[in-house]
Amino acid sequence: VQLVESGGGLVQTGGSLKLSCVWSGFTFDDYVIGWFRQAPGKEREGVSVIRNSDDKIYYADSVKGRFTISKDNDKTTVYLQMNDLRPEDTATYYCATTFYNVRIGAPPRVYDYDYWGQGIQVTVST
Repeated sequence: VQLVESGGGLVQTGGSLKLSCVWSGFTFDDYVIGWFRQAPGKEREGVSVIRNSDDKIYYADSVKGRFTISKDNDKTTVYLQMNDLRPEDTATYYCATTFYNVRIGAPPRVYDYDYWGQGIQVTVST
């Protein structure tokens, strides 16, 4: 399994970025895929994930209304559209996936996700 992120960068407060994560190496239908982030000195946290079987989505409270997750199975790509970015969104963003039947209605647990991308930096300036 391989996950490759792209689309990060530097943006001003209030700006937008769209992250992409291309996955490969598996053809299962039952998986959850999405985004985590880790700021310096902080724990890695779940931002948004989506379950392939029913497209059920989780968003962290801190990003609700600003971020949108989507995926294109034909392109084996998951996206994170980030709008109204704030300095506190600055972090390394990771794409991750799991084949476990994880609960979507609760914050994703890092240890439930077996496969990770290399991470991509998002920096929001004031």
